[in-house]
Amino acid sequence: MRNRMINITALVILALILMACNPTQPQTSSETPGKLKVVATTTIVGDVVSNVGDDLIDLTILLPIGTDPHAFDPNPQDVVKISDAKIIFINGAGLETFLEPLLENANTKNKVISVSEGIDLINTSNNQEEKSAANPKNSYDPHVWTDPNNTIVWVDNIEKALIEADPNNAAAYHKNAENYRAELHDLDQWIRNQVSQIPPENRNIITDHLIFAYFARRYDFNQIGAIISGYSTLAQPSAQELAALEEAIHKVGVRVILVGNTINPNLAERVAEDTGSQLVFIYTGSLSPKGDGASTYLDYIRYNVNAIVNALK
Repeated sequence: MRNRMINITALVILALILMACNPTQPQTSSETPGKLKVVATTTIVGDVVSNVGDDLIDLTILLPIGTDPHAFDPNPQDVVKISDAKIIFINGAGLETFLEPLLENANTKNKVISVSEGIDLINTSNNQEEKSAANPKNSYDPHVWTDPNNTIVWVDNIEKALIEADPNNAAAYHKNAENYRAELHDLDQWIRNQVSQIPPENRNIITDHLIFAYFARRYDFNQIGAIISGYSTLAQPSAQELAALEEAIHKVGVRVILVGNTINPNLAERVAEDTGSQLVFIYTGSLSPKGDGASTYLDYIRYNVNAIVNALK
């Protein structure tokens, strides 16, 4: 991990030198003159930002579709994008740990907005292995977006930041935010209706890593465990941990293992074979490409809920 942080810091220094040598970069075709330049780290954050900013902002999403946000390695172009932005929206809560040197050094003072600010975060401080092995400075579960009620807090923070940066369009941002909040409230009720089809005794889930705690808290599921027993995909399970997980699956009678779109499913496949559990493929840290069923946050949640309900009802 230390080597990776050093490499990112070196990358930032290189990019800043290149920017200094070329202070007047020509405008790219994706840029729109006069619009507020905004960067979002993940596709999920970016989609929510786009619903509030709409066509009033020039939005760049840092992580490509299908990228694991826990393991993203920035490049010099990313440093330039971040340096040029008026606002940088991050998930926060420790998700973008490996971007911290970039965010701290790439001329980002006073313009980084953690959209998760104000959310009742789940404390992970009793998971000492997770903190020491993969994310030593983080003591909170960053996967807040699995509960749409937390995403409503995102909308509040995004609306406030856009209005402060671009007060002339305050009314439009407010209207967009109000409309999207209403859609999120409707989504929450839809989820409740869908999961009501699942008997309480079937609401036990295993995931590829510990990503569904907020969803479980809101909708009365039990996250029994995970293939990677941590809140980051960068952790690695031991043979003893996998054996204990398989024992828990047998003991509780877990029927499905939820596997996300941004990690290698090999370990999950092995556990499923050993336990007779069903693998259910869902989207976790990234939206899907257009046409694949989860290209917006609303569709992402619906896709996952439908997959879970169909497997457990």
